[in-house]
Amino acid sequence: MTQTTTKTSPGLFSGNALKLIAAVSMVIDHIGVLLLPNLPILRIIGRLAFPIFAYMISEGCRYTKNRKRYFLTIFLSAVICQVVYFFAEGSTYMCILVTFSLSVLMIYALQKFKKALAMPRAAGRKIISGLILVLSVAAVYRLNQLLRIDYGFWGCMVPVFASIFQQCGKLDRIPVHTTMLGIGLILLAASMITIQYYSLLALPLLLCYSGRRGKYSMKYFFYIFYPVHLAVLQGLDLLLS
Repeated sequence: MTQTTTKTSPGLFSGNALKLIAAVSMVIDHIGVLLLPNLPILRIIGRLAFPIFAYMISEGCRYTKNRKRYFLTIFLSAVICQVVYFFAEGSTYMCILVTFSLSVLMIYALQKFKKALAMPRAAGRKIISGLILVLSVAAVYRLNQLLRIDYGFWGCMVPVFASIFQQCGKLDRIPVHTTMLGIGLILLAASMITIQYYSLLALPLLLCYSGRRGKYSMKYFFYIFYPVHLAVLQGLDLLLS
């Protein structure tokens, strides 16, 4: 669900490979929700999806060449999904693309703050960018109080955690980002059901990330795949019931 870097580094999985693993995990999870709710193992396997996609959102914010287009791609996809959900089911529950849209905005505020910190004799800019970051986090927290957003406030924050030490010299390493992501996942699990702790099983996979996007550009495939697979599963659920 995101654009990843084309730089090379040791690792087993490309960004595309990790996202395919996450997509399969997501389908298994939703099968467990809609079709086979008596098989909790499906929900456990499904916990792999969110951490991987969250990490790739962080990577996308880091390497995208057009930040506005990157955000609008995720946000407009979220809007389309929400419109379909509302007319199909009358649901106002905000999907995961809404969650990640909010994550992207906070990451952009974080990037601006870190850029200001690196500037000598720019106290005013540091204060303003820091205030923007604090206000963006506070706004997302308040929005989660007003709306039902998938994974809630801490879900929105998980990609932000993975972005904290990006572009910070020697700390700019995949294990550091993965560790920070893990902290975010623990906070998320503490705010949700116990099964969410299984999301930590995705961390070994992310530690095997090569830092490379992969041979083919598949970013639009994942935006299309998300609503399509839900529509297919919802159709199967209606047929079976």
